[in-house]
Amino acid sequence: MVPLRELTNWLSSGADPETFPYLEVVAEFQRTGKHFVDKELLALLDQCRAAAGPAGPLRAFLDIALDKWDGCYDYRTYLALPLLRMPRADRDTNDRLLLQLIADALAFELAAETGDTDLLPEQRPEPALVTKRYRLGLRAASPVLARLGLPAPLGAPRPAAALHALVVADQSTDEERDLRLSMLPVYVVHDEYMFIRVLQAYECTFASLAAELRSAVAALDDGLARPAADHLAYARDLLDQAGPLFSLIATMQPDSFRTFRLYTEGASAIQSRSYKLVEALCRTPDESRLESPAFRSVPDIRDRVLAGQPSIEQAYRAADRAGRLPAADRQPLDERMADFAAALLQWRQTHYRIATRMLGNRTGTGYTEGTPYLAAVRSIPVFTQETGGEPE
Repeated sequence: MVPLRELTNWLSSGADPETFPYLEVVAEFQRTGKHFVDKELLALLDQCRAAAGPAGPLRAFLDIALDKWDGCYDYRTYLALPLLRMPRADRDTNDRLLLQLIADALAFELAAETGDTDLLPEQRPEPALVTKRYRLGLRAASPVLARLGLPAPLGAPRPAAALHALVVADQSTDEERDLRLSMLPVYVVHDEYMFIRVLQAYECTFASLAAELRSAVAALDDGLARPAADHLAYARDLLDQAGPLFSLIATMQPDSFRTFRLYTEGASAIQSRSYKLVEALCRTPDESRLESPAFRSVPDIRDRVLAGQPSIEQAYRAADRAGRLPAADRQPLDERMADFAAALLQWRQTHYRIATRMLGNRTGTGYTEGTPYLAAVRSIPVFTQETGGEPE
């Protein structure tokens, strides 16, 4: 096994993080799937982690690679979110990552179609399905390209390849490395690659939503209702424009999903920090919601809420009580709140519909109830009626 030799040499030569054989390790994980990596290799990686020190990119990678070995495998480690350094600081850096994720997903489809990769060889999709994925992926990428001021390669002979070439040409060495290291599927089924990239893309989207909602809260705190409305409008547009990602994941073959999800027990979207942060930034969750498995599974977000994290709804009411919401400013703010709430409720409904198609009445991973849970929570109000922000 090549990684064993490489890792032994690395340890004996001083364990310099800069020379760690990342690519060889990732290749072995991808060859078998994370769930089936040889225990001898995992034990050696554990030794490497001890030599790597308590922090840094190598430590982050090894913690994620060893999550099943450590017994702490979850949604965050499944998607390797720490390696993608989410959330990012601003709109452009979030959009760059989002575009890279979409382009990489399409590049994998292209490489598999042309026989240029033997990665995740089981249950390859039919050509017509791959063509549909190209179309939907390009549709998802188009608004991101527009936000970044980049041309959409729709007229190119092979648009998916052109999109990937465009992204790679502008990609830094660190970005390229992070993207490679963040693909650690649990098994060797083709569709898991797309599944991981789409979930990572949605995590990126919700990180962007959270940033916009925080800015809306800050604007309301300063008595600036119209800028708050603008941030909500931008957040609504981000969520609407991410819609094709759901269409893309809906092309996943149900049998493929049911095959690899056998090995994802412990990881569930209920553990998404970004989604729960968005929910809590809209309004403070009710006590029953805070005590539910949804928020118990994201203790850092729950702790923020219990410590008094402000929300749009709180800031709205405080501004209203202080007389900082004149009628001329209240109407556009109420409209933008209603628009965002409608978009988020529609997102939940679509999530539920796709999960039902893939899972039926099966229980979810991460020890959740699966589709019954999604059915129960899809209509939780985004804002309460008193703010004027939730539609009838």
